[in-house]
Amino acid sequence: MPQLLLLGDEAIAQGAIDSGLSGVYAYPGTPSTEIMEYIQASKEAKHLKIRALWSSNEKTAMESALGMSYAGKRALVCMKHVGLNVAADAFINSAITGANGGLVVVAADDPSMHSSQNEQDSRFYAKFSFVPILEPTNQQEAYDMIRYAFDLSEKMHIPVMLRITTRLAHSRSGVTTAQIRLQNELKLPSNLRQFVLLPAIARKQYRELLSKQAELQQLAKESGFNYYKPGSDKSLGIIAFGLAYNYLMENFTEKSFQFNLLKIGQYPVPDDMVREIYNDSKEILVLEDGYPIIEELLKGILNTGKPIHGRLDGTIPRDGELTPNIVAKALGIGVHVGKDIPEFIKNRPPRLCDGCSHNDTFLALNDAILAYGKGRVFSDIGCYTLSALEPLESINSCVDMGASITMAIGAADAGLVPSVAAIGDSTFTHSGITGLLDAVNNNSPITVLILDNSTTGMTGGQTSSAFGKVEDICRGVGVKEEHIRVLKPLRKYHEENIKIMQEELAYEGVSVIIPRRECIQTLNRRMRHQANIKSMEG
Repeated sequence: MPQLLLLGDEAIAQGAIDSGLSGVYAYPGTPSTEIMEYIQASKEAKHLKIRALWSSNEKTAMESALGMSYAGKRALVCMKHVGLNVAADAFINSAITGANGGLVVVAADDPSMHSSQNEQDSRFYAKFSFVPILEPTNQQEAYDMIRYAFDLSEKMHIPVMLRITTRLAHSRSGVTTAQIRLQNELKLPSNLRQFVLLPAIARKQYRELLSKQAELQQLAKESGFNYYKPGSDKSLGIIAFGLAYNYLMENFTEKSFQFNLLKIGQYPVPDDMVREIYNDSKEILVLEDGYPIIEELLKGILNTGKPIHGRLDGTIPRDGELTPNIVAKALGIGVHVGKDIPEFIKNRPPRLCDGCSHNDTFLALNDAILAYGKGRVFSDIGCYTLSALEPLESINSCVDMGASITMAIGAADAGLVPSVAAIGDSTFTHSGITGLLDAVNNNSPITVLILDNSTTGMTGGQTSSAFGKVEDICRGVGVKEEHIRVLKPLRKYHEENIKIMQEELAYEGVSVIIPRRECIQTLNRRMRHQANIKSMEG
């Protein structure tokens, strides 16, 4: 079969296409973004008429995928780890409704917070929901697992989580593809009340979900993604999960590894495999890229005196992603450390792009709010969060998607008037609209800046759900027409923009200011594309 050089994200996307996928739903978030982008760019996916459009947020993406599963088709939903918080209501309940067509949820975790505000572990949600997890070791396994995941979902009539981390998502390797499977035909559930979670129905289906756990554990044992390999050195047994297996083996040649090894790629983890390595080893080392979820479980089940090492006892650092060097230190292997970076070489802090409209917006805001004092600007998730840094130092919060408006409401309720919220156009339609509705209902004395650069800029310029709709949405939730102000964030309009902001800061009610100018990166790409077209036509 053909071989392709693919990112982990791309391997998942190609595997889904080859598995009879009918629809993919997602909201862009690093490190999961490239899955959707790959399918959107795929000529094969277009030929197969696979639905591949960005959703307003992860919850709507999860629910759309569940709807496609209801209709008997195979659906994929992709998000980063914090996006699973947004989708949690639908995700957890989908385990009880079950799946009709195959339903796979890709959760891309970010240990070490390379581009995230926390490093939570998505396996918690799957374990909490009694949903099986697949965790690939490499790109080939990611491709194979996504195909297996759809089959497992339809066999057990349950959603399946595929959990990856940043290093796998954004590294490349050769992948051998398999034969393409045809898409499912439209087929409604045999029980048309399956997805109706009235208490009487939900109780019955929850018992059915619990009854599947023993078979799911047996399937995990038989799939080939989990295996136990006894070693000649019984002093240590190592349990390695997903990508952690690679970090372990980078310290050894195949012949030099002598310890007992249990490799885990599918959950729920089979009890008998764990007991076998535990009984066969003097000590246990647990390697999992993320929280010590299984380590805690093992200490509860197997607390009979043998040491179990990992993140909980400090053998592995409690935070951050695993690396081959961390694993080597845990095993007492010498680690090669390069020279220290000279002091004269400083890290360049991240900053807004040259020509970014956000620069001009926050320069105007800094001047407009000067009379009220610092410490009253609540911001959100997006490129504009960088305005917290020098030289702007404009904002005072960044917590989660949509929190700017609702935090401003609470601060105003506490007496911090005026309070200002700064939120991007894409984040506004993701999680900000309901907060604005609260502000209108409460007549909160806040000023909301909806920073409209006409794209989802932070993740690469995907289409924003808010494009062309911001004013209509604000009117729709009840913001008064005269307090919806649109301005052009350019230096030549600086004084005019300050005046508009000062007027709205003085208003004792909800006002919305929309600084609108296209993202400089998408503008440059669009101009290059137009120039290329003209060149070809000429």
